[in-house]
Amino acid sequence: MPTAEIITIGTELLLGETQDTNTREIAQALGSIGVDLYRTTTVGDNPARIAEAVRECLERADIVITTGGLGPTVDDPTREAAAAALERELVFREDLWEGILEKFSQYGKEPTENNRRQAYLPEGAEVLDNPRGTAPAFAVRSGDSVLVSLPGVPEEMRGLLEEEVVSYLQETFDLQEVILSRSIMTSGVGESKVDHLLDAYERMGNPTVGLAAHRDGVEVRITAKAASRREAHEMIDKVEEEIQELLSEWVVN
Repeated sequence: MPTAEIITIGTELLLGETQDTNTREIAQALGSIGVDLYRTTTVGDNPARIAEAVRECLERADIVITTGGLGPTVDDPTREAAAAALERELVFREDLWEGILEKFSQYGKEPTENNRRQAYLPEGAEVLDNPRGTAPAFAVRSGDSVLVSLPGVPEEMRGLLEEEVVSYLQETFDLQEVILSRSIMTSGVGESKVDHLLDAYERMGNPTVGLAAHRDGVEVRITAKAASRREAHEMIDKVEEEIQELLSEWVVN
């Protein structure tokens, strides 16, 4: 199955001025179609560093999704960085520019010259329609991998993810599986104790079992990959029942 990495772009994210909610939504969407997410990266608005991150991710992963940096201003360099990483030219798309002009007309506004920047895409890129904003999203193949660039505005990103990206990835990679997770919360027991009791489960391949310590207890997460949601739930049910029995005196219902 394909692997994925996410790159969130924006100096405001590195400074902690804006909370990143896009990564969580993209991760959940990828899991729903059986894609393994291996890494997430945050990069500031620097074209060279964005291009470097994109190149590195494309070398490791089948799917790379970026969010942010698709606006019209100088500090929106994702298009240029993507083109540099792919060693392709930026190409002006007259159809995109006409679409941008139409959207501004609908808003009762006049575009400025810098809005033309949004009509440039890396050569060979496929446009992903963004009805909620003026920033065109795009997908472009690079060998056996694909780069998908989405706007950083959560509402725009979410709409594109649900209406364009999921179906595009399913078709491109012939995705037939799903990944589901379920958690068991415990209280009054330490992480090392839970780890000792669940050692054999934590060494399983599918489903996988992992632990996360919280202030008020230990979370046991069971994750299964299967051909359908029903099969994944059945795989989780069996392991959950056994773990519930092992940890019965500490499980929080």
